[in-house]
Amino acid sequence: MSAGGSVGALRRAATVAAHRRVTLASSVAGAVIVALDGTVLTVAQPTLQRDLDASFARVQWTSTGYLIAVAGLLVFAGRLGDRHGHQRVFALGILGFGVTSAGIGLAPAIGWVIALRVAQGVFGALLQPATLGMLRAAYPPDRLGMPIALRTSAIGVAAASGPLLGGALVSQFGWRAVFTLNVLPALVLGVLALTVRPPAAAEADGAVGAGAGRGAEARTGPAASDALDVPGACLLTVTLVALVHTLVAIPDSGWTATTALGLTVVATAGAAFIRRERRAASPLVPLDLLGSATVAAALGILVAASAAMFGTLFTASYFLQRTLDLDPLETGVRALPGGVMMVLGAPVAAVLLRRLGARATTLAGTLLLTGGVLLLARLDTTSTAVSIGAGFLLLGAGFATVMVTATAVVVRQASTGSAGVAGGLQQTAMNIGPVLGIAAAATLLTVTPGSIGLPLTAAAAICTAGTLLALRLPGHKNTVSTDDRSPDDAASARTGR
Repeated sequence: MSAGGSVGALRRAATVAAHRRVTLASSVAGAVIVALDGTVLTVAQPTLQRDLDASFARVQWTSTGYLIAVAGLLVFAGRLGDRHGHQRVFALGILGFGVTSAGIGLAPAIGWVIALRVAQGVFGALLQPATLGMLRAAYPPDRLGMPIALRTSAIGVAAASGPLLGGALVSQFGWRAVFTLNVLPALVLGVLALTVRPPAAAEADGAVGAGAGRGAEARTGPAASDALDVPGACLLTVTLVALVHTLVAIPDSGWTATTALGLTVVATAGAAFIRRERRAASPLVPLDLLGSATVAAALGILVAASAAMFGTLFTASYFLQRTLDLDPLETGVRALPGGVMMVLGAPVAAVLLRRLGARATTLAGTLLLTGGVLLLARLDTTSTAVSIGAGFLLLGAGFATVMVTATAVVVRQASTGSAGVAGGLQQTAMNIGPVLGIAAAATLLTVTPGSIGLPLTAAAAICTAGTLLALRLPGHKNTVSTDDRSPDDAASARTGR
């Protein structure tokens, strides 16, 4: 290779490395903003209800409306990222998220808050799959574990600190402060995403020539000539919206004719969606994902683990506050080992994933998670802070491990042109699971008031289902498919990075 070629390759490698750092920072920060928004809102809702003179049901719609909007649009938003570029969709999502946050902070009535939260959910749906799609486009499949782990650790920090931060903000400045908190970071991230271009885009305008740039763009970009599968997107949105709405309503209304109708809509629209995708020329969910047993198993594990995790958190919080008479801050302190282990355990999970493979690492995670659930199921009025903390510690370690490994499997199995859809599916699983777990826990708590044995036994059973699904994941020798490597890796390989 000539001296000029070597210098060019080194510059290319430096550009790729810098872009990966910016991509990782944007992905982590975007995920943290969304995670913080959800946790601090829970703390702010009672004050919001009082200040706006709203009913409890309407205040709950500030969460439900957001959740329904997000869950229904995640996969379609991921497809938009595959088609138009994850960085652009991320920029639109994060800017819209910041603007709607500012609007909520200025809202004069509860109706405005609900409407703006739904709009925020739309932008959140654009943002969340892009945070994973950008990582898949920037990193080779066999190096995705650690970026995903760092993202998971950051989410753990947000989840652990959110209630404390929210409580401090609400106490000092009122409920509006929890929304204005993320306005400036969101706007900065959005501007950064619009101004910092991927290496392929910069190359298209550089000395390598337009032809090379177009070639790079063709390798990295989505199939822009494919039409968006709008009918498939509508069917999937109806399925997910009906599912979330039904699950959210079950704890309050129980099993009624409306519940049965909702589940009927889910089954009918879901079947129609699968039929549509198998026949569509350009399906919303590519057939390599729709028909992949590995992806299906990983998504099922994410649903089961998140259902068990959040169902257990809901039940344990109920017990600690209602039975042991702890206040919210004391409850948060008892649960803190779980958040700490999420932060510390995610990078460890990435190392184990690389050394042991997805199957063994996920099995270990689901067993830890099940152990934490069963340990918390033994709580009674004599339980000490040590025994409570031990249960949450196992819970956090197991959930972090499962989240890193199953997410890596889903994203790795997707080609770079389907990374957004894969991210949308992963985020959908992570939204459906908590709703399912909390709905099951709340329903079972009404069956056995004052006892947490039944709901936590159900949570352990759900987690066991995830353990069985983990057996279907790839082993160590075939964990990673490198047939479709990130286009940036060619430069890295040439320079030995």
